Amino acid sequence: MELKIRLLKWSAGLPVAMLNKRTAEKMGIHPKDRVSIQTTSRPIKEISTIVDTIEGLVKKDEIVVSSELKKHFNLRVGQKVDVNLSSLPNSIELVKKKLNKKTLSKKEIEEIIGDIVDNSLPELEIALFVSAMYKQGMTFKETIYLIGAILKSGNSLKLPNKFIVDKHCIGGVPGNRTTPIVVSICAAAGLTFPKTSSRAITSAAGTADVIETIAKVEFSIKEIEKIIKKTNACIVWGGGLGIVPADSRIIQVEKLLKIDPEAQLLASIMSKKLAVGSKYILIDIPYGKGAKVNKSQAIKLKKKFEQLGKYFRKKISVVLTDGKQPIGNGIGPGLELMDILKILKCEKNAPKDLKKKSLFLAGQILEMAKKTREGKGVELAKEILYSGKAFEKFEKIIIAQGGKFKKIKPAKFKKNILSKRSGKIMEINNKKINSLAKIAGCPIDKFAGVYLYFHVRDKIKKGEKFLTIYSESKSRLNEAIKFYNETKPIMF
Repeated sequence: MELKIRLLKWSAGLPVAMLNKRTAEKMGIHPKDRVSIQTTSRPIKEISTIVDTIEGLVKKDEIVVSSELKKHFNLRVGQKVDVNLSSLPNSIELVKKKLNKKTLSKKEIEEIIGDIVDNSLPELEIALFVSAMYKQGMTFKETIYLIGAILKSGNSLKLPNKFIVDKHCIGGVPGNRTTPIVVSICAAAGLTFPKTSSRAITSAAGTADVIETIAKVEFSIKEIEKIIKKTNACIVWGGGLGIVPADSRIIQVEKLLKIDPEAQLLASIMSKKLAVGSKYILIDIPYGKGAKVNKSQAIKLKKKFEQLGKYFRKKISVVLTDGKQPIGNGIGPGLELMDILKILKCEKNAPKDLKKKSLFLAGQILEMAKKTREGKGVELAKEILYSGKAFEKFEKIIIAQGGKFKKIKPAKFKKNILSKRSGKIMEINNKKINSLAKIAGCPIDKFAGVYLYFHVRDKIKKGEKFLTIYSESKSRLNEAIKFYNETKPIMF
């Protein structure tokens, strides 16, 4: 049936639509059914979506679409589209096949990923696919096919420079905001660094959340190419580029399930690096108690990344790093930015652990890209940082992304936690600290979070302040204090 588009200021988090109840009855459509929406003018585009029915708000000849559908189709008010009941895709049977421990072919994986991008595969079935990957695992060939299918589903950056570098951390460690520092050092050294970063999935902040406190992170491919031409680098949100849209949809489901299958982790990272044309790739795998992986899992993951590097003919270096405790002092977008700026401005009170790790990672990339001799990378990274060139480069990147520097002020409500006795800090639980910062309001409240003044093995005196919780509301602050008292994330 031909219907007219109606737009409301309505975001559902995924592409959905609403029909007039009588129109839906006439078409044989029930609430929560899936419909296909096809544009009637060229270029013809089609997407499948969940539909709900309503009386009064929507006229009989209209379909109301969420902002996600509007963006996907670039729809306008009054535009005519063809709406029909959608049949279940064959990929549902392929998901069942994987659940039954069967191996999927290249064509079958491409079909599943294609239906995820087109929104033809319902969210529940995507969850089953993620669960199947998590429980049954994927062979090396299946992982290769998954990377290829995700890569094929989106756009790619076209950059001329042969020294295109990239880095990725598998996450799980609060703070650990090395990326902006590493990007600034390497770009200042003349390397091209198109960094597409994620928002928070299970942590209190992602790199994109941090940069968003002072600059835009959502751009088109053409805009990013212009930014890189000006500055050698960018630090943007990968989910808004259409580079690997299938990955973005899968990550949304992973976030709800709180699981991250190894094959999807590998495919997610590799497809993004291939999409931006990276030739030298550094992978950081933090391991240890409270991290995503233990040491034996980290070693296995390292080998798989190295295998993928050989297959795709990319220079990949994998480093295993200490992930047993938070890195840096700030946990939360604005507080992590404060750490970054202290390091880039070479301030005396900059967090030493975050600075040391950032210099190490930057040094590894500089050596990989032959900017210096083996073993001399950290030395060159230090030289660039202490000369002020890294901060100068970071400033140029922020300005190119429409940002400006302003005084960072933490959220207005705070609670200082004082030590009740003298002693030594024995453990800081990563998961509990992340949860504490999220309860305080992260990552939505950009300047909420947790600020740590001590780390594991540090000595502390009775009455000393060792942690501050920041929140934008008293109620959230009280909930965070209650959580802290009940869970004791820091052990003496």
